[in-house]
Amino acid sequence: MIAYPYYVYLKYIAFAIVALSFPVVGLVLLKLIQKVSAGRCRSLVCLSGKTVIITGGCSGLGLQTALVLASRGARIILADKKDGKAAKSKIVEKTRNTNVVAKHLDLGCLDSVRKFANDINATEERLDVLINNAGVGTAGNQHTEDGLHVTMQINHFGPFLLTYLLTDLLKKSSPSRIIFVSSAAAFISNLSLDNLNYPQGLSPTLLRTTLIYANSKLCNVIAANGFAERLKDSGVTCNSLHPGLVNSSIYLKSAKFVGLKSLALLFRAVVLFAYGKTVEEGAQTTLQLALSNKLKDVTGKHFWDGRVFPMPPGAWNKKFVDDIWTRTEELVKLRPEEKIKGE
Repeated sequence: MIAYPYYVYLKYIAFAIVALSFPVVGLVLLKLIQKVSAGRCRSLVCLSGKTVIITGGCSGLGLQTALVLASRGARIILADKKDGKAAKSKIVEKTRNTNVVAKHLDLGCLDSVRKFANDINATEERLDVLINNAGVGTAGNQHTEDGLHVTMQINHFGPFLLTYLLTDLLKKSSPSRIIFVSSAAAFISNLSLDNLNYPQGLSPTLLRTTLIYANSKLCNVIAANGFAERLKDSGVTCNSLHPGLVNSSIYLKSAKFVGLKSLALLFRAVVLFAYGKTVEEGAQTTLQLALSNKLKDVTGKHFWDGRVFPMPPGAWNKKFVDDIWTRTEELVKLRPEEKIKGE
């Protein structure tokens, strides 16, 4: 057996180190780019006397948004399917703002949306900011008791109906703001009238669940633009945003439905840890849209990293988005008296 000189082994060891280092260097560069380009909310606006509703406000981006807005003195209404006691206690403890309320809202149930909206309209004197933040990555190919695809209902149909039902209170409180938290996934959607409410019986493959999620996020942009147009003379603005690739548990929750939990763990550990935003960073664009005086008259725009960003192509065709809007009204069983006056 021939023994190689030690320097030959060192050469291969050095080659292996360099080969392994390139991906790490690449991820480090991506992280630096993300840190430099990430938008920051610089507004110092006080929200004393203002009321804010945040759907999905008990965890993740919603909770972080609630913490910051509560620290500005706002009355915070946490609208969540989860028990809000822990989130409320955390906000009060950290901000010393006791004007925090937790209310039950299940966006996967149209009756729950109506009950929540009726309660808000009956008990709240004003609503200055509505943040449609709640959402799911995927919940498989399941349908709710309303006959709606669960991902589409939680991400689109529920927030769409909720916003409609609260428009009178928002108009009464004008100037006021509506914010839809969308996603970059809106750019890869295959949305159509046929799959707006995704058909039953198809297996939840990775491609299908990804496209359903993408379709729901394009619908967020379409809804934001539609409300902006219909409310343009009322003092109510409406915009959408992509928060960035945020390091959260949504990927793990979604992956279990398609049998890719191990891949999701790897994705989160490598890509998100190295490149993804923290929840504090991810909440910045939402906060800017809620707070900035510079954006008080801006409506019907899409934002990334605190800046106006081009609309997803799926939102360009007026006839298409009008058709999606009309079909959505039908699917959520919107009543004639619930429509915005003047439509």
